[in-house]
Amino acid sequence: MSDAIRVEGVSKLYRRVAPGYHLRTLKSALLDGNLTRGLRPEETIPALEDVSFTVQRGEAFGMVGSNGSGKSTLLKILAGILKPTSGEVVVDGRVAALIELGAGFHPEISGRENIFINGAVLGLSRKEIARRFDDIVEFSGLGDFMEEPVKNYSSGMYVRLGFAIAIHTDPDVLLVDEVLAVGDESFAHRCLRRIEEFLAQGKTLVLVSHSLPLVQEYSDRVLWLERGEARLVGEPRRVVDAYREAVAEEEGREHQRAKEARQRADESGAGGEGEAGGISRWGSGQAEITAVRLLDEQGSERYHFRSGEGVVIEISCQARETLDDFVFGVAVSTPRGVECWGTNTWLEGFEPERMQGRQRVRVNCPSLRLAPGDYVLDVAVHSRDGAPYDYRKSVLTFTMTAPNGGVGVYFPEHEWSFDGEVKWATIPEAE
Repeated sequence: MSDAIRVEGVSKLYRRVAPGYHLRTLKSALLDGNLTRGLRPEETIPALEDVSFTVQRGEAFGMVGSNGSGKSTLLKILAGILKPTSGEVVVDGRVAALIELGAGFHPEISGRENIFINGAVLGLSRKEIARRFDDIVEFSGLGDFMEEPVKNYSSGMYVRLGFAIAIHTDPDVLLVDEVLAVGDESFAHRCLRRIEEFLAQGKTLVLVSHSLPLVQEYSDRVLWLERGEARLVGEPRRVVDAYREAVAEEEGREHQRAKEARQRADESGAGGEGEAGGISRWGSGQAEITAVRLLDEQGSERYHFRSGEGVVIEISCQARETLDDFVFGVAVSTPRGVECWGTNTWLEGFEPERMQGRQRVRVNCPSLRLAPGDYVLDVAVHSRDGAPYDYRKSVLTFTMTAPNGGVGVYFPEHEWSFDGEVKWATIPEAE
């Protein structure tokens, strides 16, 4: 199988625009007496640094990474919109790109006219565009708006028109950035079906998205970019899990910094009640949750775990008065609010008698078998009738990964067995 895309040692530098740095014009170069001097390192921002990879013909290739990691810059280089500062890029075949919302559209002219202009830019003759015009309009679902100037279109309508044009120009290589996230659910499904048909025809897809499940489902291989460098290239599940783990570790460090900042604020008397930093909190204050941590089996604070590892939820609490009615509770859910697991001391048979002063409560989970994904933790101390003393919603987030994939929220211990003539190929390691 031949390469549709070959990227070798590609770097891209942008000129830094900041106090103390001046744009270098022809006039300034003449005054300096040096027309050939390049940019000094301190005058540049590296968007990409020595990135190399290949994409085979008929392959779906995904890219993941944080904002500012260089994904969109790399996609623009593949599309020919930008030129690399150094390195070589070879793309074999006609390219269609959905990179920026409304890119290539003239806002003052109609959707009909923009179809013909975009089609011409993508290499089609006017006769070819006219032959495909009805199919483009039908796919976009914008028949009633074809004579309207596109400046009146919503963001979702921009995406509909842009994708409909790109997919009907018969590209050999389709470059898709995050724009599909803007469309409605029905159109997104239509786009994904068309992408599946596109791949079935042996065409090549490069997909950039922050939706990790989408990238994992539709990609044959994935590139993880971080700060302009290629961190990992390989099998989707392994690369996505490695990326999730790095994100979780960074979130853990941020959580630690935020916790230390709150402690400093409390010590200075600047702490407040209510909602702060996206954490909801309410209750009478008769007992106060002062800290929440996740620990591994060795007692180290962590916010990334592998499914099946032991996890300890540690809650520090202070009773403002002596209480004889108290319940400690914990709950784990997804960021979208799907409840995964929850319990409290009253449900598990602990009869309250007296609580006063400071205490530390631990919930020990010897094997937390959640499926790979992101989760949030709620903790609370309340009375037996549910009246909250202190309820902290989404007090912290954590990430679970697993050596093997799965869907849902529960990841039970399991194994496969086979009788008969069944042989499995070894999954290649990430490069």
